[in-house]
Amino acid sequence: MVEVDDSNQGILGGAVVVTGAASGIGRATADFLVRSGRKVIYTDLPSEILDEAALLTGSHSIGADVTNEQQVIELFDQAVTEAGYISGLVNCAGIEEKKVDVRDMSLAIFERTMSVNSTGSFLIAREFARRVPPGRPGSIVLIGSILSAVGYGGNAAYTASKGAVLQLGRAMAIDLAESLIRVNVIGPGFVATPMTADTLSREEIQPWLKSKIPLGRPARSEEIASMAAVLLSPAASYVTGAYLPVDGGWLAL
Repeated sequence: MVEVDDSNQGILGGAVVVTGAASGIGRATADFLVRSGRKVIYTDLPSEILDEAALLTGSHSIGADVTNEQQVIELFDQAVTEAGYISGLVNCAGIEEKKVDVRDMSLAIFERTMSVNSTGSFLIAREFARRVPPGRPGSIVLIGSILSAVGYGGNAAYTASKGAVLQLGRAMAIDLAESLIRVNVIGPGFVATPMTADTLSREEIQPWLKSKIPLGRPARSEEIASMAAVLLSPAASYVTGAYLPVDGGWLAL
């Protein structure tokens, strides 16, 4: 029998950095982790909304643009100063432009979507990994999409960017395994957030939701947050390089 030293596997005592924490899935994740007893650094573009979100839970907030390398470096320098030790990261920062046929999509929209969703994920995860102390475990959770795995018309930029997030997560999981840093990707389906509120308010969307989602409804942000919490925890100490759809059964169809 192979002897395995698991004395420090998955034991995450440090703080968690959550990006996109001003609203939506990011806010729900940060709040959920605080309620679970974790120390959380809320980060998003600088705003009063971000500061108020962190203040409500007695947490620190740090404003940063995930596409700006210097700001991301400074974000993690400050996070280490504030928390002493960071062991977890949930990267929820992301954008989705209005749906448009690829023939009508501008280069500016494509490049901005890739920059925020893909390059931002890379920068945030890289700087986090650089600051996990040697010999101590860490966990990275990247927020992809079900569109990381399937195509969807009118959404070429977003689909391409989330496909890149999935492959980034898999590659980083291999690179970081020896350093005890696990990397996993969550693939949310349709989620009720401020970004999707206009779509969900349309009556004609309801039959479509029921045809696409076996559970017949969009996810709540808290349902994505709870899965992120599991992946950060010792319960997932042997899970890395995984893609976890949280989609109400969409990909099962």
